[in-house]
Amino acid sequence: MLLVPKDVLRPRRPDEHFADEAAAARQAGIEVAVIDHDALTRGDSADEAVARVPGGADAVYRGWMLRASHYQAMAAALERRGVTLRTGPSRYRRAHELPGWYAAAAGHTPESVWTTGDGREDFAAACAGLGSGAAVLRDYTKSMKHYWDEAAYIPDIADVEAAWRVASRFRELRDDEFTGGFVLRRFEDFIGAEVRTWWAGGECRLVTAHPDTPGEQPPADLDVTVFAGLMRTVNLPFATADLARRGDREWRLVEIGDGQVSDRPRSTPAEELIAALHRDGRRSREDGATP
Repeated sequence: MLLVPKDVLRPRRPDEHFADEAAAARQAGIEVAVIDHDALTRGDSADEAVARVPGGADAVYRGWMLRASHYQAMAAALERRGVTLRTGPSRYRRAHELPGWYAAAAGHTPESVWTTGDGREDFAAACAGLGSGAAVLRDYTKSMKHYWDEAAYIPDIADVEAAWRVASRFRELRDDEFTGGFVLRRFEDFIGAEVRTWWAGGECRLVTAHPDTPGEQPPADLDVTVFAGLMRTVNLPFATADLARRGDREWRLVEIGDGQVSDRPRSTPAEELIAALHRDGRRSREDGATP
C-alpha cells in the first residue's frame, strides 16, 4: 500500500504534489490511502491522522518530511491498524538524520562533525574538531543552501566568531524546524549538478536528476556501484543518495535521505519511481520492537 498526504481542501484525495504517484500506484495495482500530514506535524492524535488507512497491509509512505518522533507516532498508529511500514522508525531516523548514516559513508562523503543541541560552546568545540578551512553548515536533516552566504557557507571555521554568526543566522532561519544539532561539513568544490539515486534493499533501482535541477540529467559515465557497498552497510529499505562530482572528477556522496520523503524531480515520470519501488514487494521491517 502507498500512503500519501491528503489534499487539505479535498481530504479524500491525495495532495496535488503526490497525485501523479498515487495515480501511477493505482495503475500498477497498488492500493493508495491518504494520511493527515498536518495533524502529525502538529502533534495531534496520530490515530486520527491515519484514520483513513485500511488495515492489514504493508505500506510505503511518500510524502512531506516528518520529524523522526512524528514518524514513530505514525508507525505506531498504523501498527494498531495492522499496517506495517516497510521502513521502521529507527531506520527512518538512520536515513533522515546525518549522524545515522555518516559512519557508513566515511571516505565517500565530506568530513563532518556535529553537536547535540544549539549551544555556542559545543559549536566552538565542533569547529575545533574540524580544524580550519572552509565548511558548510546544516543541522541533522537540512541545510539552508538557498541562504548560502549568510547561513550555510563558512569561509574558515578557525574564525569561530564569524562561524558563530553563520550558525546563529542558520538557527534563526530554521526556527522550530531545527533538528538535532549543528553539523559542520568540510567544504568540497563540486562541479555540475547533483544526481539523485534511489535504492531499495541495498540495490540502486533508479538514477534521476536532482529535484533542484530537474533538467540536468545524470551523465552517462556515472558508476553507482562505487556506492553499493556503503548503501548495503547502512541497511535501509528505501533510501536516496545524492551524488556530486568533485573538481578532481571523483564522485562524492552529498547526503543520504529516506526515500519516502525525498522529492522526485518532475523530469522523472511518477510511473518510473513506482515501478522501481514495486519491484521489491518483500517486507523489510525491523526485528522486534522499534524504538
